[in-house]
Amino acid sequence: MRRSVMKRLVLALVLAAVSGALTACGGDDAAAAGDGDPLRVGYQRFGGLALVKARAAAPDVTWSLFESGPALTEALKAGSIDVGQTGEAPPIFAAAGKTDFRIIGTSQPIPQGEAVLVKEKSGFTSFADLKGRTVALNKGSNVHWLLVKLLEANKMTLDDITVKYLKPAEGRPAFDNDQVDAWIIWDPYFALAEQPGVKVLVDASNLVNNREYILAAPDALTGKGTQLESFLRTYRETTDWGIANPEERARVLAPELKIDEAVTARALSRSAKPLAPVDATIGAEIQTIADGFAKLELIPEPVDIKSRVDETYADVFR
Repeated sequence: MRRSVMKRLVLALVLAAVSGALTACGGDDAAAAGDGDPLRVGYQRFGGLALVKARAAAPDVTWSLFESGPALTEALKAGSIDVGQTGEAPPIFAAAGKTDFRIIGTSQPIPQGEAVLVKEKSGFTSFADLKGRTVALNKGSNVHWLLVKLLEANKMTLDDITVKYLKPAEGRPAFDNDQVDAWIIWDPYFALAEQPGVKVLVDASNLVNNREYILAAPDALTGKGTQLESFLRTYRETTDWGIANPEERARVLAPELKIDEAVTARALSRSAKPLAPVDATIGAEIQTIADGFAKLELIPEPVDIKSRVDETYADVFR
């Protein structure tokens, strides 16, 4: 009798294991369960996504905060987020690092939203004055491409300066304490650093577009398409609302950013731009940046970034 009970127990365990294996392999039931999972959104302390979160406009998503674009793309690579927003360079470095994603949206250009900061006492009047000096920036962020174009515009090379790769939380104290001669940074860190004794040496105007890019994991496109489209519409509507209501936007977003409302308003006045669809022109633009990084050996090999552009949701942003 004891053997009979043991046989039934073993059979039950085997059937449970087989059932679990079949469920893990897929099927309609598994797909339906996946569709019910919340959309996982990666955001930074600025831009339209932060505003969506601050207004609680998308209550059915989960949020993950990142200090910079490269950190966000690492989360995409790890499979811990479905969609997020970065600057121009992070998608290229991510593609070079074999991260799979698609570029599904962008923004109008934001060249005034990133700049080279120096101290007034330095006496620097142009980027060329930084020859032989130390320049800090976040590796793989949008400001990395600005550095490339600044060097090109001033007939300089990377050998003409000492580059110190520092995350924003490291770059600010290094700049404040004169451990570097210049800091290339974006809003809102840019606005926060605009203190007495600090001046903008040059911003990105006439050099780079400094767009935002919306990146999505391929699995999200296929498994959470309806949720993703709904969220993107909310993102677009919230961004448009903020542009139409700048004072209220600053009031709502300042607590989310954990910075003063006046600083928030200054940063938003130059860096909050409408969203825009992606197309072949956008693909060509970001491919030029990727080719520039490859030529300078800032990435290990050329990448075909234009093939990552996906126009599925283009109508959402028109």
